[in-house]
Amino acid sequence: MSKQSRREFIKNSALSSIAFGAGIYGSRNGSRNSKTEPGQVKNIIFLVSDGMSIGTLTIADLIKQSQKDEPTHWVNLYRNPDRKFFRGLMDMAPLNSNVTDSSAAASSWGSGYRINNGAVNMGPNDEVYRTVLEIFRDAGKGTGLVTTTRITHATPAGFATNVPSRGMEDEIAEQYSDRNFDVLMGGGNRHFHPELRSDGQDLYHKMIQKGYQIARNKEELKQADRNNKLLGIFYDSHLPYTIDHENIFDLKNKIPTLAEMTSEALSRLETNENGFIIQVEGGRVDHAAHGNDAAGLVYDQIAFDDAVKVVMDYTKNRDDTLVILTTDHGNANPGLSAHGSGYEDSPIMLNTIRNYRRSFEWLYGELDFYWSDESPDDNVSINRVREVLEFATNTQITKDQGSKIHKAFRREFRAPYGQRTNAGAVMSGVLANYNGVYFISTSHTADYVEIAAWGPGSEKLKPLVKNTELFDLMVDTAGVREYAVG
Repeated sequence: MSKQSRREFIKNSALSSIAFGAGIYGSRNGSRNSKTEPGQVKNIIFLVSDGMSIGTLTIADLIKQSQKDEPTHWVNLYRNPDRKFFRGLMDMAPLNSNVTDSSAAASSWGSGYRINNGAVNMGPNDEVYRTVLEIFRDAGKGTGLVTTTRITHATPAGFATNVPSRGMEDEIAEQYSDRNFDVLMGGGNRHFHPELRSDGQDLYHKMIQKGYQIARNKEELKQADRNNKLLGIFYDSHLPYTIDHENIFDLKNKIPTLAEMTSEALSRLETNENGFIIQVEGGRVDHAAHGNDAAGLVYDQIAFDDAVKVVMDYTKNRDDTLVILTTDHGNANPGLSAHGSGYEDSPIMLNTIRNYRRSFEWLYGELDFYWSDESPDDNVSINRVREVLEFATNTQITKDQGSKIHKAFRREFRAPYGQRTNAGAVMSGVLANYNGVYFISTSHTADYVEIAAWGPGSEKLKPLVKNTELFDLMVDTAGVREYAVG
């Protein structure tokens, strides 16, 4: 894009941000008028439950109410608001489809452009778009990314980096090492460690030389000097699912939760007197939806909700912080269906998930099963499949159901809808007879997604938000538009 056309874009987008319509608000004090002036927002906290369908939000809330006799904090915001807030829907379409992937979704927020699926802040003709974290960094504000995925994964990368393909995670890690953001936390050791990178670069050493403190476990995170920039990498790949984290002592002892990482990040970023921006992602909600793993889904959504509570507490008595709470797309659209006379069996069935012990990911590891294998897995017996599944879910299945799952592991099962033939889809279909939760697919959906917001600037949002409008909202309310040209 030329400098002239870029200036025109900035001018037009600034005008469009001023023209945001009045949103739909809930609060004990009723509606409010748009009053936020450019530059009034000091801090921005952007919370993303990746791949959260409305069914995911609902099921997690029902489980938490059953288990702890209290709703999730997200739902309770709607039910018993203690602050003024906006609630609406958001259109997350990318440039080339009705259905978005995470890189195009995050890039729409991170650069203000709709792009093709698979790219990260780059246009279809190799245009390179300036990212929101670079803009805030250059304005002298603190910058942070926190996630349960690899820190190099699509959603965090979409706020901070530029690559033609989201799979270029070694390159994304290298861009992090060059762009001097303040706080980076998640998984992804394989993209920083010299023995695991294809080019042999030691990005830990490079970042230490640039003043970063490195934390590789929960204890090192607690001990890290808060006056230094922080790189916290807590697993080789994505962080483990919450259900495994909570039930395996070594994981619980060594790996911080999303809420703990969020709290630590905020305590560091708030020392910047100019303010900060941070993206916090519950990234494995999306992975569990892809895998049709009900327990992985529910407990990672609740863990994300714990991070929401950290942010709610942080902003309770503040009037300088804009919080955006949303998801980037639906995924697999799980739902609790009606069962029994008067549908009375549905809550009983759903509550069986409270007794689950492990994720499907753990189960695959126990069976030595890998999706990348091209040939059928001849080493997985029907009895072994039943044994491991029944331990993981605390649910006894029939021999016929075990046979169907075994065929799926051997890639011999055929379903009318092709997305429902893999092992995860078939296992979840069998378990739906016991827990009542069924997934429509194993992939993203085109749903308009849930969005909530509070703090200065939230009143500018319309009832139906276009994804790219969030970039303009952040840049304009924080008063950093001039840094968007680079």
